[in-house]
Amino acid sequence: MFLQQIVNGLTIGSIYALVAIGYSLVFGVLRLINFANGAEYMLGAYFVYILMTTFGAKAPLAIPLAIVALGAVGYLVDFVGLRRLRKKNAPRMSALISTLGVGTFIENAIQIWVGTETKSYPNFLNFGRITIGKTIISWTQIIIFVTCILLMVAVSFVVYKTKIGKSMLAVSQDQMCARLMGINVSLVITLTFVVAAMLACVSGVLVGSYYQNIDTNMSFIVGMKTFAAAVLGGVGSLPGAVAGGLIVGLAESIGASYVSAGYRDAIAFAILIIVLLVKPSGLFGKNNVEKM
Repeated sequence: MFLQQIVNGLTIGSIYALVAIGYSLVFGVLRLINFANGAEYMLGAYFVYILMTTFGAKAPLAIPLAIVALGAVGYLVDFVGLRRLRKKNAPRMSALISTLGVGTFIENAIQIWVGTETKSYPNFLNFGRITIGKTIISWTQIIIFVTCILLMVAVSFVVYKTKIGKSMLAVSQDQMCARLMGINVSLVITLTFVVAAMLACVSGVLVGSYYQNIDTNMSFIVGMKTFAAAVLGGVGSLPGAVAGGLIVGLAESIGASYVSAGYRDAIAFAILIIVLLVKPSGLFGKNNVEKM
């Protein structure tokens, strides 16, 4: 039973980690929490649903189209909601409220478009299951976990080993100096939003396939959990986002099994509070945080 909950926790935790990486990327570059990330996660799942049910597209076509579409949405979030604020040197709070407004707009647009009722989602990752003793591991779980790990490794490689990644790190440290060094700061910021939106899209599709249903409340619930995961690991730290996501997933799964499913969300946030009381910067965060 315990091993089964570990498997379940790692599966959902890897998805949380993928979305949390999006939060950390944007925060690392702009020192800004992108509250539209949860809405992008939901929008990605609904894009695939609409393409498959309304237009009859198959998963191998619908998923890449949705990822590209969410990349465009990520661009628009920055272009419409934030670029003008940056040019006017608006307070950081204005940008945060802007992302919250964009996320709310996306959520309401989906509700108007497809309704608020729960939709049945196809599990296109169902290739059977493996039984090890009393532990059942489905191929859906294996594919989700491996996909998330590969994407995490790919993003980490881009950020820490490539020129664009070094540009992101430079922009995160000092935008003015980055401009003087010839870095296109606006392009780097836009690419960060595009990558974060694409990761959110993949996560939404994987969750829909895993639970075989989606609804318009999924953006808020997962948005809060993945934000908690990012804060738990240390906002701005990619290893921290991964660790935070896995911890939240494991806590949620084990807590729901051994305590109560009704406390699923509360347990994850309780762990967050405890960690932040001990280490306010998060598990992997730096200690140069601003005091209240």
